[in-house]
Amino acid sequence: MTLFVFFAVLAAAAMHASWNALVKVHLDRFLSITLMTLGMGTVALLVLPFVEFPKAEVWPYILASVVFHMGYRTFLIGAYKAGDFAQTYPLARGTAPLLAALGGMVVVAEVPTPLAILGIVLLSAGTLVLSFRGGAHLEKLTRAVGFALGTSIFIASYTLSDGSGARLAATAASYAAWLFVCDALWALVLCLIFRGLPALPLLARDWKAGAFTGVLSGAAYWIVMWAMTKAPIASVASLRETSILFAMMISVFALGEKMTGWRGAAALSIVAGVVALRLG
Repeated sequence: MTLFVFFAVLAAAAMHASWNALVKVHLDRFLSITLMTLGMGTVALLVLPFVEFPKAEVWPYILASVVFHMGYRTFLIGAYKAGDFAQTYPLARGTAPLLAALGGMVVVAEVPTPLAILGIVLLSAGTLVLSFRGGAHLEKLTRAVGFALGTSIFIASYTLSDGSGARLAATAASYAAWLFVCDALWALVLCLIFRGLPALPLLARDWKAGAFTGVLSGAAYWIVMWAMTKAPIASVASLRETSILFAMMISVFALGEKMTGWRGAAALSIVAGVVALRLG
């Protein structure tokens, strides 16, 4: 992983944490995630005239990713309902890099270097520490753990699918734009099926939040997909999870939350993982 790709992924992680921390809408989680997806798709729609139409061999990856993203959003909403956001989200994100690394060995025959493996483990360990810090005892919340781990499986799945598809596509921008549009169309169909036409005025009311999250989340994930065409998928996927560290920094320095011993240990583990990934 070159220094430019390294810092690009870190920037994407910071963007991911920022829109999660800043956006405020008056919608439930299903509609909020739908709004974000529609925002990504709308922005991508403006890009379509300037990118190539995907080749036939790229479409299976796009369609598979749409399915995986649907599963990701479904399980993530379930995890939020069953457990505390501050614990279930890091658990889902923390186990995903390990699964992506294992899957990468099988799917794309990428075996990380020993130092990169150490970095992946340290990053995952740091995010998992955040999951079990204080508050409710997540290990007792079987349903929340199940949904969170299911979320991590879908994260690893769409990561491998998108990394492979972006490498086959003419450009990462082409793959990302068509993926975002297809994902938005499917999200809209599901919204109409489950919530009906009354959901449309609610989404329209918060269109500014959708545009904001769409730009930030779309740009962040486009950077990640581009990075996976330049560096090992498992390393990029792990480095992306530093968004948890950025989110923690925002909560401490911007929102006034306390820096506990659990958070300090997690931060040190994540930083050590980042260093190991860069050296590896």
